[in-house]
Amino acid sequence: MTRKKGIVIVCNLDTRGEDIVFVKKLIQDRGHQAILLDFSMEEPPPFPGDIRTEDVAARGGLPIEVVREKYRSDRDTATNNQIRGAAAIVDELVKQGRVRGIIGIGGGTATLVATSIMKRLPFGMPKLMASPMAAHPAYIDKYVGTRDITMHHTVLDIVKMNPLLKAQIINAVGAICGMVEMTQGTNITFDKPCVAISSFGFGEMAVQTALGMLEDAGFIPIVCHAQGKGDKAMEEMIRDGAFHGVLDICIGGVMEHLFKGNRDPGPDRLMAAVETGIPMVLAPCGLDILSYGGRPDMLERTRDRVQYVQDALRVQVRTTADELRQAADVIAERLNRAKGPWTFLIPLKGWSSLDQEGRPIYDPAADSAFVVRLKEKLADPGRVKEIDLHLYTAEFARAAVDEFVRLYQEAKAHAALPELVR
Repeated sequence: MTRKKGIVIVCNLDTRGEDIVFVKKLIQDRGHQAILLDFSMEEPPPFPGDIRTEDVAARGGLPIEVVREKYRSDRDTATNNQIRGAAAIVDELVKQGRVRGIIGIGGGTATLVATSIMKRLPFGMPKLMASPMAAHPAYIDKYVGTRDITMHHTVLDIVKMNPLLKAQIINAVGAICGMVEMTQGTNITFDKPCVAISSFGFGEMAVQTALGMLEDAGFIPIVCHAQGKGDKAMEEMIRDGAFHGVLDICIGGVMEHLFKGNRDPGPDRLMAAVETGIPMVLAPCGLDILSYGGRPDMLERTRDRVQYVQDALRVQVRTTADELRQAADVIAERLNRAKGPWTFLIPLKGWSSLDQEGRPIYDPAADSAFVVRLKEKLADPGRVKEIDLHLYTAEFARAAVDEFVRLYQEAKAHAALPELVR
């Protein structure tokens, strides 16, 4: 048996006491310390947690009596108070080395509270939420966002133990115990500078080839899937100091946000590298398409354009020259504020595996409109380098990596890199 490790159970005992007792016993029987954190807001719980709801409430700033009153009249205030208090308590336990994992059990409110706590915990710490809300399309983004939270879909509500629910709870507890027993922890170290690479399928050949080239050049490449959440997470990790540079090959998220595509990473794409000053090489992969799969309204609105159908959920629509000019305006405005070195590489023979001669998405006139506008708007248009290659090639990967290495070494020689990089 592995050495005993602390696992926090986040729950509201006032409605789910019996089920949580079972969870705690399972964890203890596995040889770990189960720390029951109760955030009950509606009624006094049938028994106290190891961390009592009164203590959670007080740490959040309100007495439990006020929390219970607010729960009936201003539920959002009550919930946020309990999140605030519980997160502060768990953070202290983590810093003391008493907690190695966290599990949440419950319905909608429990899922919101538990995952809000989990989002504040370090990358790599085991986090699992067992809930019937785990597959709810309207809420899952709010629960998980860009964090490393594992969602266990119980299918059934966590109310009154029964044989089917018991099977799901056992699976969930087995998962969190397995995680804490096998995790390498949150102290993740690197012996070489780390470089983020944005990637998705239509730029994959360039990305895959670039990985080995970056390793040969002395870097650790870390791929971030540019499907909306992955590139948003990359932005957050850049701000957190995780990366020493970025090979931003797939920047289509800028376009997706402007025109409400499925891969929207939010309004701040590119800004993390711009503001932190890490070296970056950019390429236009993904700007040539918009993802509208599963969106009949948007597909109808763009029916006069070329549409590439991968499957029912993934349909790519060719972007127009006007849309590309608007994207160029946004990109130029952001790059003009960059604190560090950057280069924008333009492959003249196409920007993705779809955007090449002989394929329907290919539209060099629209691509050219983007380049012309980008140069017009940039304070230093010389940073745009047009190369007679297609993006979806090993040759383009070579050009991108060579340019990144040049920028990185130049910045390092002039002591112009953030402290983390030196």
